[in-house]
Amino acid sequence: MYDKNNIFAKIIRGEIPTQKIYEDEQVLAMKDIAPAAPIHILVLPKAEYVSFHDFMAKANAEEIAHFYKVVQKICSDLNIDKDGYRVMCNIGKNGMQTIPHMHLHILAGKPLGRMG
Repeated sequence: MYDKNNIFAKIIRGEIPTQKIYEDEQVLAMKDIAPAAPIHILVLPKAEYVSFHDFMAKANAEEIAHFYKVVQKICSDLNIDKDGYRVMCNIGKNGMQTIPHMHLHILAGKPLGRMG
């Protein structure tokens, strides 16, 4: 069940300030307040989805396509597509998802190391 009082919901409603780098009617992207890389952007749909799994199950095709086009646009606008970047999504307890609102992390700006 979606928690309307999670921190991302409050940010989307404008109750908590953030460093926005992109916003439209459907998507918000902002700088992470505890960056894990020199560039660390969070990208989230504004609609109420608990996780990636929830988003993919409930969003329509246009919403999904728009979301991923925004992720690509942000990476191009930041010029990180040349040197590379990581797009990551934590899902659920075992995936270490800490905020119950679907979001992706874009990490870049240094070699990020192997995953596993």
